[in-house]
Amino acid sequence: MNTFSKDRFQQMPIIGILRGYSPDETNGILGAYRAAGLSTLEITMNTPNALHLIKETAQKYGSDLNIGAGTVCSLNDLEKAVAAGAQFVVTPILDLDIIKRCCEMGIPVFPGAYTPTEIFRAWDAGATMVKVFPAGQLGPDYIRQLKAPLDQLRLLPTGGVGFNNMEAFMEAGADGFGLGSSLFPDRFVKAKNWQALQGHFKKFADFFPSRA
Repeated sequence: MNTFSKDRFQQMPIIGILRGYSPDETNGILGAYRAAGLSTLEITMNTPNALHLIKETAQKYGSDLNIGAGTVCSLNDLEKAVAAGAQFVVTPILDLDIIKRCCEMGIPVFPGAYTPTEIFRAWDAGATMVKVFPAGQLGPDYIRQLKAPLDQLRLLPTGGVGFNNMEAFMEAGADGFGLGSSLFPDRFVKAKNWQALQGHFKKFADFFPSRA
């Protein structure tokens, strides 16, 4: 079984959020994603046939991409996702039992949290990075204010984050991004215009090397 590549994620700390796409759409997206230089995606558990999709994509792309499970809300979800081949786990909420179990299994976990207390509890419990969600409601200043007293935190703003505000979030102290609709425009996906989608992805991929 392929495992999560920390190096791959550190070089390109974007988690693409795939929610509700068909197997055909997912396959097209992943091909363009890999070709553009992006490397980490989650398939949400509320996607139809999510476990089958995770299994198929992990088998096909797991040696080149980090393939994880998102919207994991219970230990049962976690066990099923990992059994299907998920290399990492993302949650929309803080569940300390999920974090603990991921740590026991050696599975990277990105738990969702909102308040300073939730975020610190998630980090202290062993989170790989804390998904600050929904970040768009709080803005970059919230990340900056969190990091002032708690500079050890590694934070992944998610929800309301797009190319236009990534720079502001990064300057505020963000360590990566969870990106959904802003990364996967329907106008490209529904038209199966994978070449245009790859070009769109490349814009995001270029954001990180340009900062070196």
